[in-house]
Amino acid sequence: MFPTDRVRIFIVKRSRYHLKDYTLQQQWFGNVRKDILAGILVALALIPEAIGFSIIAGVDPMVGLYASFCIAIIISIFGGRPGMISAATGSMAVVMVTLVADYGLQYLFAATILTGIIQFILGVSKIAKLMKFIPRSVMIGFVNALAILIFSAQLPQFKGASWVMYAMLAGSLAIIYLLPKVTTAVPSPLVAIIVMTIIAVVFHADVRTVGDMGGITSSLPHFLIPDVPWTFETLRIIFPYSLALAFVGLLESLLTAQIIDEMTDTDSDKNKESRGQGIANIVNGFFGGMAGCAMIGQSVINTKAGGRGRLSAFTAGAFLMFLIAVLSGIVVKIPMAALVAVMVMVSIGTFDWSSIKGLRKAPLTDSIVMVITVMTVVLTNDLSKGVFAGVLLSAIFFTAKISKLKIVSHSEQKDVRTYKVTGQIFFASVSELMNAIVYDEDVKRIVIDLTDAHVWDDSGAAALEKIVAKCKEYGIEAELKGLNQKSRDLMKQMA
Repeated sequence: MFPTDRVRIFIVKRSRYHLKDYTLQQQWFGNVRKDILAGILVALALIPEAIGFSIIAGVDPMVGLYASFCIAIIISIFGGRPGMISAATGSMAVVMVTLVADYGLQYLFAATILTGIIQFILGVSKIAKLMKFIPRSVMIGFVNALAILIFSAQLPQFKGASWVMYAMLAGSLAIIYLLPKVTTAVPSPLVAIIVMTIIAVVFHADVRTVGDMGGITSSLPHFLIPDVPWTFETLRIIFPYSLALAFVGLLESLLTAQIIDEMTDTDSDKNKESRGQGIANIVNGFFGGMAGCAMIGQSVINTKAGGRGRLSAFTAGAFLMFLIAVLSGIVVKIPMAALVAVMVMVSIGTFDWSSIKGLRKAPLTDSIVMVITVMTVVLTNDLSKGVFAGVLLSAIFFTAKISKLKIVSHSEQKDVRTYKVTGQIFFASVSELMNAIVYDEDVKRIVIDLTDAHVWDDSGAAALEKIVAKCKEYGIEAELKGLNQKSRDLMKQMA
């Protein structure tokens, strides 16, 4: 190797190293002003959500707040999707209700740590490659269902509300949608929250506030080891919950990452995101938080407010703790009307309105999958069930489509009949193939031309063997013609 070659290779390696450094620097400091402002807005929107999800899980509101702080900070460092917000979520809270009720808070902390370990292992195992099996129709259904859930979650805030609540909601929405026409220097939802809070305090408005949702104490989370017996029995108790939490959390996180990818026209490392979610939940469990994952609502808020980098998620977590530890007296006075307006904006912006028009244009099966996904999520209030239902239905429709064989029979000679088979031969199509064969006494030889067919499984191989065996029973010679190499290997393997 000549010295010039060494120099050339060294320069290439150095340039790649600097490019990597530059990319990481951009992720943190390439959008500082917008990331900080978006993070502040997200922090304010996180408070009622975290408190509400804590109530669902049956734990103290501070558990959800601590979780949101820890996860947002950790995921900003280790996550694979810059600009995505992760915290305590409703989908995870629903899973842990029984665990908390039956065994208590300490077992929840232990389950959260185990959830993180499972997620990290799944991330190392590159679970994100399974994302390719989720069809677009399921993705659209997932997004639309989330938009509906976000909107419906705001409705309880109007129960028994006075006209002031509706007036502040209208005022907040006016600021959110009209201010960007004047200036985009500051996120309009943040301005709406500040303005409505000032109005509520100055005029002593009779509206629900953040303080009405649950108690907030001015204290920071501290390191703790879950006070549970470190035995196999404890593992037996928490493992089913942790496994469910791990899969639900990763499913929602990876789907949300995909949505943010499309919104920002960028790509992200889904396996790194899986590992980051695992690390975040491990740390979170040791600081007294409940398991969490990505939040599409807050992620959309962050994206629409201009948040693109890791600094936005870090700011959201850090400012959340600052609000709790230093400004809790002000936070409790924020009117829910302003926060509800922000979430209404998110639900409207999240819903894929073009999918309604697309119902006529899209294939009927795709439209059915999308609608079933939405209905399942809304009826069960469980995102994972909706996605699983959509994927399962898509698989059934796909199987039905490719199971159709084209079989053409003709007789070139009087005692020879040829069956030309086109399509995929597997468990769903074998009955059609077997029923197409006619065992006529006048036929001495049957040729099955498989040049344009493929045998996929043992059901397909067994069906062809049965046809050959039945031909022998009738004294007919059978020939399988045109088998490709993989089909031939499978037939030999199953013989």
